[in-house]
Amino acid sequence: MNENVQELMLDLLCKKAEYGLSEQEERQLTELQRAAGTGDLSESFELAAAMIGMADLDTTEEMPEHLRSRIAADAERYFNHNSTVAEPAPRSSIFNWLGWAVAAAACVALALNVYYTRPRFPVAQTVTPTPTPAQKLSPSQMRQALMVSARDLARGTFGAGEVKELNPTGDVVWSDTEQKGYVRITGLPKNDPGKETYQLWIVAENQDPKTPVDGGTFDINSDGEIIIPIDAKVKVQNPQVFAITIEKPGGVVVSKNKHAAVAKRET
Repeated sequence: MNENVQELMLDLLCKKAEYGLSEQEERQLTELQRAAGTGDLSESFELAAAMIGMADLDTTEEMPEHLRSRIAADAERYFNHNSTVAEPAPRSSIFNWLGWAVAAAACVALALNVYYTRPRFPVAQTVTPTPTPAQKLSPSQMRQALMVSARDLARGTFGAGEVKELNPTGDVVWSDTEQKGYVRITGLPKNDPGKETYQLWIVAENQDPKTPVDGGTFDINSDGEIIIPIDAKVKVQNPQVFAITIEKPGGVVVSKNKHAAVAKRET
């Protein structure tokens, strides 16, 4: 058998193992194997292709025991059968007329062909969850958090000041360590931001009582209780009095107006 015929036979065996053959190609392969006296080599090539194709399978999941036992039993029967068959008399075979080197090259060619033509599956990528923005706390929640965490919390209760027609109620909390505090108050009327604003003042140990610390301005645009974060313009140390006045829009540096509400430190 010439070299071209041998190559054609190998090509047909590889193609059958990978894709299958048409009826015409199947008949051609049968005739070539009969002429070479090799018998049917299709099963061997198909097993080789299957093993190569399984090389990249994920084996992290253990094979079921019943399937493992069946495969082992089939393998034992197969190899016991082949080991008891007497070696036939020398005859033309694929290894006789191709030689071991050529047969090895054919197996390598089959392996490469199966490897590069088998379906590829995308590797699962680890997805890093997008961090969600931190929830913004309401003034009420921030006040509660300060009251729980601060060990040096100062407290005071708001009552009426010098503006007789107003009768506000509420309280104030402050922490020197965190330099944070909140006013909780009700009973102050809504203001027109274009005409006036409320301003908080803090009489503290580190500040002249004649020029109390500016605690920031705020507006009231709804009825009921409101909570205002204190916006101290300078450091506050050991506050004793918190007062609210009504000022022009934007606030003032030093107030000359009457107090609309006052809270004296209690703790």
